Amino acid sequence: MVAFHVMAGASSEFVRPEVRKIAVADLMDALRLGLDDFADKPSHYVFLCIVYPITGVFLIMWSSGANVLPLIYPLISGFALIGPIAALGLYEISRRREQQLDSAWHHALEVRHSPALPSIIAVGFMLLALFIAWLVVAQRIYTVTFGEAGLTSVFTFLSDVLTTRRGASLMLWGNLAGFGFAVIVLATTVVTFPLLLDRDVGAIAAVNASIRATLANPGPVALWGLIVAALLVAGTIPIFIGLAVVMPILGHSTWHLYRKLIASYPNRMP
Repeated sequence: MVAFHVMAGASSEFVRPEVRKIAVADLMDALRLGLDDFADKPSHYVFLCIVYPITGVFLIMWSSGANVLPLIYPLISGFALIGPIAALGLYEISRRREQQLDSAWHHALEVRHSPALPSIIAVGFMLLALFIAWLVVAQRIYTVTFGEAGLTSVFTFLSDVLTTRRGASLMLWGNLAGFGFAVIVLATTVVTFPLLLDRDVGAIAAVNASIRATLANPGPVALWGLIVAALLVAGTIPIFIGLAVVMPILGHSTWHLYRKLIASYPNRMP
């Protein structure tokens, strides 16, 4: 049954992959290896095709009316919550390159043939649910802080947020809530998707492995989260262009971080 497969994987047993201890040097090495993958298989043109439509959506929303303004920042920051899904093709390219297989870009689409696809979809829905929950919480924080009254202009909104006490309260509670969601996503997915591509262990086992890897390496994983956040922020300057380079490098690097956090096993999927 597909549902059971999602829970337990191909072996019909709950698998607990061995978690390794890593150091900060391993994070730097993962970034170096990710940069090597990107240099060998540059994907910035592909990501430009993704970044610009997303930017366009934001610009359309920005100009469509003042009432959507409070959700612009939550939407932009919230996309980091579903970023692991967008990187699936990058994990596959890094996996194939590591095994010295043909790593042409069309192989990124091979993810759709993965035996673990039901599990991948299940975790993807989990991330989508967290993304929607974050938007609901962000909207609620704004409503509690500023009330139900509509905004009159962009400048009024920015002035209220940046120069008033209730604006400071909005930024404080909003960022605390966003941080909480980011921690949940980091802990539950730091190795989940790469693990599922590598081994058909089931969604629950993969999420469990990710949580165990986080608990075993709280410092390095937390630092990894900060590195990802800092690079994503840097990538938005100017007008999101940098994300076309930052996102694929982080995607490839996450695969190599997975290799360092989870011990290999002899019968890996080809």
